[in-house]
Amino acid sequence: MGSGRQVDHPAEDSGSGTAHVPAALWEVDGGSPAGPGGTPLHADDLPDGVVVADSRGRVVLFNTQAAHVLGIPAESALGRDYRAVLPLLGIDGNDWWQASDPYGGARDRVRQAERALLLPDDREVLVAARYVRARPGGELVRLVVTLRDASAHAERSRADLVSEVAHELRSPLTSVKGFTSTLLAKWERLTDKQKLFMLETVNADADRVTRLIHDLLDVSRIESGRLEVRRQVVDLPEAVRRVVAGRVASGEPEERFRVETRGELPRMWLDADKIEQILSNLVENGVRHGAGTVSVVIEPCEGGTAVSVRDEGQGIAPETIPRVFRQFWRSKRRGGTGLGLFIVKGLVEAHGGTITVGRAPSGGAEFRFTMPAGAPEFV
Repeated sequence: MGSGRQVDHPAEDSGSGTAHVPAALWEVDGGSPAGPGGTPLHADDLPDGVVVADSRGRVVLFNTQAAHVLGIPAESALGRDYRAVLPLLGIDGNDWWQASDPYGGARDRVRQAERALLLPDDREVLVAARYVRARPGGELVRLVVTLRDASAHAERSRADLVSEVAHELRSPLTSVKGFTSTLLAKWERLTDKQKLFMLETVNADADRVTRLIHDLLDVSRIESGRLEVRRQVVDLPEAVRRVVAGRVASGEPEERFRVETRGELPRMWLDADKIEQILSNLVENGVRHGAGTVSVVIEPCEGGTAVSVRDEGQGIAPETIPRVFRQFWRSKRRGGTGLGLFIVKGLVEAHGGTITVGRAPSGGAEFRFTMPAGAPEFV
């Protein structure tokens, strides 16, 4: 027998000793959708996992997809506490139900937007929740949770990356092809000013393609563990000043940047090129996504040096913070391949350092990375 009927209609004790059948999932909203030809829909017809708990937090509906994602049969889930059936953890490793508290939290909440959460075996799932209340602001009568395996989502993200990379390559290459064809065909008829403009554009587009290729190579090295760190003594404040000077030379107003060095810094053995890449990415991120002044603070910390890059923009939503360093992550407000911050994290960790993101004192985003001091065993 399929699990659909068993899962859709588990018996529920009303408290009077009489068992009754709870409403099907769609009846929670007062509707009764039908499939083709008027055939009633069942929870097993849905593409995502669906788990429904009653007013006491007991699981009363558990469809086939939920069983597939969670790896437990419906018979083991029905009647149990929702937290035991759905032992969800935040990306930070904390109990998500304790943080979200659907039964004891604010009564004006009606939903939880989809987010990535972890199962105890470290598998990632995408979870959304709907709070069904007896009346607005009333007690929770049903908790409806949908979930799906994040691996399919990751595959789509990779497909999106391929599409994005193809687009990023196609645009400059189309420009290069167009301008070089024009230069070859009409060289004698073009003015020096026109030739200069076309050649400068071709040069800039070639740089753009080169940067993209370097990013993809860095991702490959980070994922395969083949990233080499060639250490030498690096003056971090001077490295920051060079990066800022490069931004100013490219047209950014000098007054938009503030560099501050605090205290006496230890001697740092770092890969100069990779440190400049880290700083360039973080400063560019502050310029592109933030607003106002981009501040870079260099200061000693326990065992090394810390660098904080802060902007005065809208900041990063708390629920997004755990994902910003993931490969393929992209801000909704901006495009791009979603590789920059993933690469930054990989470069920092290759030095034995750590990087975090949070809210800056000014209200924007703050990226802070630390690097350990001390001469390496091998240079």
